[in-house]
Amino acid sequence: MKLATQDNGTPDGALVVVSADGTRYLAASEIAATLQAALDDWSTAEPALRALADRLANGEGESAAGLAFAAPLPRAWQWLDGSAFRSHGELMETLFGTEPPPAGRPLMYQGLSHQFLSATADMPLPREEDGIDFEGEFGIITDAVPMGVTPEQALAHIKLIVQINDWSLRALAPVEMKTGFGWVQAKPACSVAPFAVTPDVLGDAWRDGRVHLPLSVEWNGKRFGDALGGVMEFGFHDLIAHAASTRSLCAGTIIGSGTVSNSNFREIGSSCIAERRGIEMLDEGKPRTGFMRFGDTVRMEARLSDGSLLFGAIDQRVVKG
Repeated sequence: MKLATQDNGTPDGALVVVSADGTRYLAASEIAATLQAALDDWSTAEPALRALADRLANGEGESAAGLAFAAPLPRAWQWLDGSAFRSHGELMETLFGTEPPPAGRPLMYQGLSHQFLSATADMPLPREEDGIDFEGEFGIITDAVPMGVTPEQALAHIKLIVQINDWSLRALAPVEMKTGFGWVQAKPACSVAPFAVTPDVLGDAWRDGRVHLPLSVEWNGKRFGDALGGVMEFGFHDLIAHAASTRSLCAGTIIGSGTVSNSNFREIGSSCIAERRGIEMLDEGKPRTGFMRFGDTVRMEARLSDGSLLFGAIDQRVVKG
């Protein structure tokens, strides 16, 4: 089942169910006005939403052409981002001489959640010299998660899977890291692909709490990377259990994988500029790839084995804000 949020001018938009190919939709207002409302009562809402998905599969629905999609959750109660790909972490540790995290403990921070940009919205930022970078990620959305949930139990709380561009300002990040209080200025709003999908849509590509698909990234129309999402050191169920160790998680919590990265990044490419610059520093002694400039574009997409777009595409331009 594919769900989306129609941009109707309100802060949370209107929930719609979308056909498998993304071309048709049915309004879900009689079931839940918004995706957050559906997640708040998922056990009741899901069967009714799936009934709409069945109608779409039988050819019903209105054309989605020209429909304006917001992010699936234009604002959320909670956004937690991990760093679950060791190849990326090891590269950064080598470059900056930092210690790896304690064994068995994933990295995670709590970020800005009151705004998620649509997949096609311009990204307004104040200065190029802040080191504008994209970060391609996969993510999940939960229902209500109790404190102390185990990783095995956490799998059942993964209700939707999403694709995220976690924008970063690299020049500001080291300054904030030194404070020990986490990121604020270095992490503006994320962008999210239009469709949030239930795990069954992925078929065999969803297993072990991981998305076993490549995330294709293009920068200014040129291939940048096709890293595979299935090599996370910690699966999403592990990230949920980590986050819920000492507190419950509200319905609508979004958890990100961190930058999708593979150990053969020299061949397969990267999902963020910082990683490519890191490779250049190791191989050539200094980075030669600059960060994004105003007017630059980035596109991210994931496709199933049949070639169909899973989440729709993120296709954005950086502009001066």
